[in-house]
Amino acid sequence: MLAMLFMVITSMMDGLSAVQRFVVVFNFLFILHEWEEGVYPGGFVDLIARLIDKELTDDLRRASRIPTSIFLISITLVPFIFDDTTMFAVSIATFGIFEGLVHTLGIKLFRLKRMYTPGMVTAWLEAAAGISLLWYLASNHLALWYDYLLGIIIFFAAFVTMQKTLTMMVGIRYRDMPRMLKNSYKIEPNE
Repeated sequence: MLAMLFMVITSMMDGLSAVQRFVVVFNFLFILHEWEEGVYPGGFVDLIARLIDKELTDDLRRASRIPTSIFLISITLVPFIFDDTTMFAVSIATFGIFEGLVHTLGIKLFRLKRMYTPGMVTAWLEAAAGISLLWYLASNHLALWYDYLLGIIIFFAAFVTMQKTLTMMVGIRYRDMPRMLKNSYKIEPNE
């Protein structure tokens, strides 16, 4: 709802910078991505539950949206408000590219027979937007080397914080994730 409110408010604003327009596009893609992952066709949470070998209750599934929502709001609002601080633009672009990579690699990770993970189509669109934003920043000489470095660090720090919160919510330790990923290859392939 907050993301849609953001879309409505920004659609009425004049004089948005190019970075702010990119952020609005990302916001729209994040809405679509959450829908594709969780509603239609959905199933991403089920893949994660299988990966960590945990049964997730409906309450826990709903509660897990809270840290994800906080992350998405933060990664959207900060570069929108501070659009002239390019490291924040780099962080949202990095997230878009990361989403495309993770969803593509998820095919192998989850040993899927189909060439699709729930959310992959919109993740690829996010990756394209991320690459486009980085290209825009580089071609217009808007970012310095440390903006790229700090933007990537900011993204990963925020993402790891969100992931750590999610793993604590389901009762596992974040540091156990590599072992769980390794053990996932012992699970029978999913259809």
